[in-house]
Amino acid sequence: MRKGKVKINGHEITVYSCNTVIVGSGAAGLNVADRLFGYGQHDVAVVTEGIDMGTSRNAGSDKQTYYKLTLAGEGCDSIRELAATFFSGGCVHGDNALCEAALSAPSFYKLVDIGVPFPKNEYGEYVGYRTDHDPKQRATSAGPLTSKYMTERLLAQVEAKNIPIFDGFKIIGVITYQNEYKGLLALDKSRESFALFNSTNVVFATGGPAGLYSCSVYPESQTGASGVAFEAGVMGANLTEWQYGIASTGFRWNLSGSYQQALPRYISTDKNGGDRQEFLTVHFPDAEKMLNAIFLKGYQWPFDSRKIDNFGSSMVDILIHNEIQDKNRRVYLDFTTNPTGLADDFGNIGKEAYSFLKNCDAFQKTPVERLKQMNLPAYKLYLEKGIDLEKEPLEIAVCAQHNNGGLSVNCWWETNIKRFFAVGEAAGTHGVRRPGGSALNAGQVGGMRAAMFIADNYADEPAPDEVFAKYAETLVNKKIALAERFLSGKQGKSPKEIRTQIADRMSRYAAHIRNYEELQILAEQAKSQLETIDNEMLVDDHKDLIIAFENVDLLIAQFVYASAMANYIANGGGSRGSYLIQTNDASFKPENQALESFVQEVSYNHPACRFEWTEVRRIPSADDWFETVWKKFIEKK
Repeated sequence: MRKGKVKINGHEITVYSCNTVIVGSGAAGLNVADRLFGYGQHDVAVVTEGIDMGTSRNAGSDKQTYYKLTLAGEGCDSIRELAATFFSGGCVHGDNALCEAALSAPSFYKLVDIGVPFPKNEYGEYVGYRTDHDPKQRATSAGPLTSKYMTERLLAQVEAKNIPIFDGFKIIGVITYQNEYKGLLALDKSRESFALFNSTNVVFATGGPAGLYSCSVYPESQTGASGVAFEAGVMGANLTEWQYGIASTGFRWNLSGSYQQALPRYISTDKNGGDRQEFLTVHFPDAEKMLNAIFLKGYQWPFDSRKIDNFGSSMVDILIHNEIQDKNRRVYLDFTTNPTGLADDFGNIGKEAYSFLKNCDAFQKTPVERLKQMNLPAYKLYLEKGIDLEKEPLEIAVCAQHNNGGLSVNCWWETNIKRFFAVGEAAGTHGVRRPGGSALNAGQVGGMRAAMFIADNYADEPAPDEVFAKYAETLVNKKIALAERFLSGKQGKSPKEIRTQIADRMSRYAAHIRNYEELQILAEQAKSQLETIDNEMLVDDHKDLIIAFENVDLLIAQFVYASAMANYIANGGGSRGSYLIQTNDASFKPENQALESFVQEVSYNHPACRFEWTEVRRIPSADDWFETVWKKFIEKK
């Protein structure tokens, strides 16, 4: 790492130079830094908006899941079977699926070795359970805060190796030249100034574009940086594919697993908290079907367009949405009182639910007592946030939770821009349906793959400062001019007001219920606001400048995402994954399964988007001969 200064158009800017910059300090990003160091590339740095920010450190569920190869019990499993599970989710490239399967065990055992407390039995088997879209009981958990533990232990590894961490830097631009990455422009929060990073490579570990949605279970500290990547020419993939699910809205948290298996009561009220109604009972033919749907929300937490018919579990999400959006009411989970119709002997809850509660010894009289019996940490989590589920209902909504799409990457997690890599949720490797917890595995595997490739192929020094300054000049001038226009405004909305507008639009038009015409309107509104943002937004001081640039990033992302969703429908796409496509007569368009053999890729070419539908790459064949592979491995091929 070297530090210098460059002068661009009269502005003297500090520049930091190294081989690789990792943007983001979550579990995926910190793993890349640690892996690179282990592979011999020590000239690396982590750049983060805030070391305590982001989804990895601030999100979870009742027992946050990590999905991996089966490592316990008598059931058969293999790398190829795991890859097939990933691939079967639709719109998934087979080589990415095989990598995520092949390296799941090494990645998992590394986390174990550095102290993440995954449970094992007395013989050393890491036992598992079945999660959503999982045929094998491959899931494991270290509790509600699994990703937080991962981040803390990986951060300790990075700090022990004295890898530099630039805390408080917001990336606002990516510098490229002839389709090759050259560097980054950032705002330094502490100095209220611009800074440049001149690096041979960059790894984006910035998470998904969480700031897009107002109805969201992402932590408020997470905004993402997808727009900056799109602006630099990085392609998006599967941007249509998100996960939405039931979550608490005051304290943002997924309400999966034990929270549903405890069989709470669903109630709604008017806006002032009056007129309390148990609304699910009206829409189910009998108590058993209703109770079964509630229980299954534990396993089947994400909204799923295939789980609506015949009173499936995702009927619950639809009914919550109707109460909030159509009836303008508020919805709660009540853990103090049983749902109507629950028999005293639990004889009408279905065989699966009955067996589960029996095995957990959870036939207590109230939902909160059952929750505490099954998963006491899940109860205490809310208590630590000042919410006592023994005394008060929990306000909920159907919220955006995870972007299965993201930036398009190859099997080394490199994007179409040379030397620009994306890992974690920033990388779009998941497709339509994914097993719960597979994102944590993908973040570790993708980081490992990127680090391998960089260490072996891109170890060269960054450009001299004077050469780098020429690459950076155009972007720096553009962003400084924009900042000056923001700060010179005399009237307009505050950056926070603009942020609310952006997020409310996305939740209204581009969540789990979508309509082609509304998506076109959304894209046009985002595009129009992006063109006028420098006159529309009033920035009083440099602290608000960060939010202003985040708004620009989110507007680019909103335009690209809304355009991708509209393009999907225009190409025959129907309801699938975690969303429904609504037609003009208010019915829902059925799934077009033929499209699962393709990945929709999008490039942002201001002021429009260009789309390509690429056939999925199949899972590579398994006919490797040992001596052939050994020779390739030794020769680093």
